[in-house]
Amino acid sequence: MVYEKLSKNALYCMYAAGAVTGGILLAVIGAVDYFWIFPEDIVIGKWISLAAAALILVDVLISPYFRFCRYRYGINEECIDIQEGYLFVKRHIVPIERLHKLEMKTGPLDRLFHVGKVIVTTAGGDVTIAFLDMGKAEKIADTLKRRINEIVVEKREEERQADHGRG
Repeated sequence: MVYEKLSKNALYCMYAAGAVTGGILLAVIGAVDYFWIFPEDIVIGKWISLAAAALILVDVLISPYFRFCRYRYGINEECIDIQEGYLFVKRHIVPIERLHKLEMKTGPLDRLFHVGKVIVTTAGGDVTIAFLDMGKAEKIADTLKRRINEIVVEKREEERQADHGRG
């Protein structure tokens, strides 16, 4: 299988999403510190807050790069294969004949960086091919839709032939 990597737009979108998440987490830590840790003068709480803030900042700076470098996807006639992860790498292999639903989604940050997601649904759940350039996402969705339709036609033909063989 030939695996494809993501474009630089995906990396920028990952950094932006990480910055938004990191900002929210730092705001929560700041609120806890302001309303509880500092008024009560809890020294260990200040150190824990400082360590948590440092870890969040390191994660915001490092995790998008590693996620970008490790993210790969491949699509052939039989399956979709996606590898992703930061500390732990996950691999999703989905047989195309098992697909029930195909969906494209974009969020506000996705639209800002011209990327999108193709979400495929099977009986076992959803699998997402994320951070695709919009043109590539549309092409993948069309290709998968065409392949799903071919499989349905092939199965119907097999059923007809089986019925004629019995009759």
